[in-house]
Amino acid sequence: MYFTLKLRDALPLLAALALIAAAFLLPPLEADKPEAAAVFAEGGETLIIDAGHGGADGGASAADGTVESSINLAVARRLEALAGLFGVETLMTRSSEDISYPADAGSLREMKRADQAARLELINSRPGAVLISIHQNYYPDPRPNGPQVFYSAVSGSRALGEAAQALLVEKLCPESRRLASPADEDIYLMREANCPAILVECGFISNAAELEQLKSGEYQNKLAAVLLTAYLQYAGTADGMML
Repeated sequence: MYFTLKLRDALPLLAALALIAAAFLLPPLEADKPEAAAVFAEGGETLIIDAGHGGADGGASAADGTVESSINLAVARRLEALAGLFGVETLMTRSSEDISYPADAGSLREMKRADQAARLELINSRPGAVLISIHQNYYPDPRPNGPQVFYSAVSGSRALGEAAQALLVEKLCPESRRLASPADEDIYLMREANCPAILVECGFISNAAELEQLKSGEYQNKLAAVLLTAYLQYAGTADGMML
C-alpha cells in the first residue's frame, strides 16, 4: 500500500534511510525503477542528474586508462536508482556512454558544444528542476584528494552545494577541509542552467588510492546516498535556505 507524505515530515526518515542504503546493493542498474511512495507529490520537483562528459568526450583520464565519463555515469545511475526508491522524480541527461551528435558536428569541439547545448535544452525545459552534475577531478600532482562541490549563481544553489559538501566531508572524507565554492563562469551548464545547480567533483582520479575507491561499486553507492541525502535536506528546507 502506497501513501503520500509531506516532505518536511518525511525528511529525517528519508535522509537516514538514504545513508543506510549505501551499505546495501542497489537494484541492478539495468532494472526498471520500482514503484515508490510519492513523497514529492506536493512540490513536483525533478532531480536532473547529469553524468559529465560521455560519447567522444571521455573527460579526464587516469594513469591506468580509466576515463572520467565512465565513473560519472556509474555514480549517476546509482543516484537515479536510489532516488527512485524514495519516490523522487529523476531525469538523466545521458544514460549510456553513447551520445548521438548532429551530422554537421565534425570535430570534438563541435560534438562537445552540441552535446552541452542539448543537455541545457533538456534541463531548462523542466520547470521546478534541481540539477546535480557529476564529475571527477584531476591534478598533475597525485597527492590531492577529496570531493569538492561548486554551485551556480541561481538562487538555492549555494544551499544545496553547502549541504552536499558538508555531507561528503562528514561521511566520506572527514580529513578534508574543502568548502563548497561558486562555479567558474566558464562552466557552461552552471552558467546557463536556470534552475538551482551544483557540480560535484567526487574525487581525484589522479590520486591512485582515491581512484580505486571511485571505481568501487560500494563507494559509488555511498556517493549516491550522500548526494540524495543532501538533495532531500535541501528540498525539505528550501523555503528558508534560498540564497
